[in-house]
Amino acid sequence: MRQTAGNRSRRCAALAGALALAALTGACEFQPAAAGPGARPAAQSTRAASRAPAPAAFDERGFLEDVRTAETLTDDFWRRHWNRLFTGEYSSPRVVGLYDGRDPASAPVCGRERFEPDNAAYCPSGDFVAWDAHLMRSGYARGDAWVYLVISHEWGHAVQNRLRRGLVSPAAELQADCLAGAALYGSSDDGTLRLEDGDEQELVDAFAVIGDRTPWTRPGDHGSAVQRLRAFARGGENGVRACFT
Repeated sequence: MRQTAGNRSRRCAALAGALALAALTGACEFQPAAAGPGARPAAQSTRAASRAPAPAAFDERGFLEDVRTAETLTDDFWRRHWNRLFTGEYSSPRVVGLYDGRDPASAPVCGRERFEPDNAAYCPSGDFVAWDAHLMRSGYARGDAWVYLVISHEWGHAVQNRLRRGLVSPAAELQADCLAGAALYGSSDDGTLRLEDGDEQELVDAFAVIGDRTPWTRPGDHGSAVQRLRAFARGGENGVRACFT
């Protein structure tokens, strides 16, 4: 994925193929989601199972640039479209950004809970988003779409926190995936993000990693890989309003 100043593109039809591919590759063997928001900890979070070290040729400069671009583009999308979709004014969450989860003293605190290693989360009480550097670098080694997915998902929780409670789905994590798809493919429609060859496959691979039944999630927290990809595709194909039906 790359930032661009033009070349408006259609919502990606390849999402349907990606969803079918996810089912064929066995991602549908993950457990379905069942729990509502009451089972959530103070910080709405996404975790992943990737602990493989980054390769020696890891592009640190490109990684940092993509993190900043994902933050800027996602915030820009919600700022641009908020008044057309919702009442009230949009305000950006604070971006704590990358933190070192291996150093507990440096990890952000949400309420009375400190962010854990290999986690990415939105903190409602502090209205901020943050992501563990090791988690993000490990995922980025799989493809740059990883950071856009994680960041837009956590931003989805910030959006939920700005809405009437009646608009927030009991399946809050899947709704955040839907909002992530709407923001990323909406940015593509706006001409501010260019989807590159291989991005859909990278998204499928990412959802296969961060679905439930990994060591870093509890069953019911987020949903199966196919459920999550389906929610993301719904927002990507049909826009923000599809996340509230």
